[in-house]
Amino acid sequence: MSRLIVVTGSASGIGAAVVSHLEALGDRVIGVDLANATICADLSSAEGRAAAVSEVLSQSGGVVDAVVTCAGLSGPSPLLPFVNYFGTTELIEGLRSALAASAAPRVVLIGSISGTQPSDPALVAALLGEDEASVASLTEAAIADGRGTQLYPSSKSAVTQWARRTAVSPGWADAGIAINVIAPGVVLSPMTAGLVKDPAMKKIMDAAVPMPLHGYAEPEDLARVVGCFVSPELTHVTGQVLYVDGGAEATLRPADRF
Repeated sequence: MSRLIVVTGSASGIGAAVVSHLEALGDRVIGVDLANATICADLSSAEGRAAAVSEVLSQSGGVVDAVVTCAGLSGPSPLLPFVNYFGTTELIEGLRSALAASAAPRVVLIGSISGTQPSDPALVAALLGEDEASVASLTEAAIADGRGTQLYPSSKSAVTQWARRTAVSPGWADAGIAINVIAPGVVLSPMTAGLVKDPAMKKIMDAAVPMPLHGYAEPEDLARVVGCFVSPELTHVTGQVLYVDGGAEATLRPADRF
């Protein structure tokens, strides 16, 4: 049976692969991105996020079967936490009633293996506290102090923590809404293309994210996993983080961390 699925970051990389995979399965997809999408919206701003939610509700008729959040930034940008975190959480929260109206609602967040790496505790706390003013200030300070590389893992750590606490909060699991995180290692996408082509950066990446099983992933590898997680048949899985990383997390963290 065809389902209606919202995919953010739908114009490129993992998001585009997810759209293609779901449409091949017969699902109807509403893509959200800055351009070349069903709904063009800027998820870095509160106004853009609200507009995206409003348009999804209008186009869906108030029933959304699944949301997959692929939109994100990786470089040290002042906008990164706002796209990666608030562009995920506020969109999902805005669509909660539409998800609850589905017979089998599913939410899949694209996290990252970097969420297990060193982050900025103050920034993570501000994100989880929904304190956008503090997030802006802490982000600017991190960039100015040369700590911009912490922004990405901080945003992904916060997204994962939000997912785990929200998945079992009132109004979610008791409404049948499953929320899970897929955390990839290195994916060959426009976001990583420049890094992979740079021999020095590739050496750093190979050490930071060792992937003994099949090496770097293609976006389609993630799309197939997303297809499983949005399926109505996956009935009792929520609040989980699945590392689709070729064994990176198992390599980097002690065996008793599970």
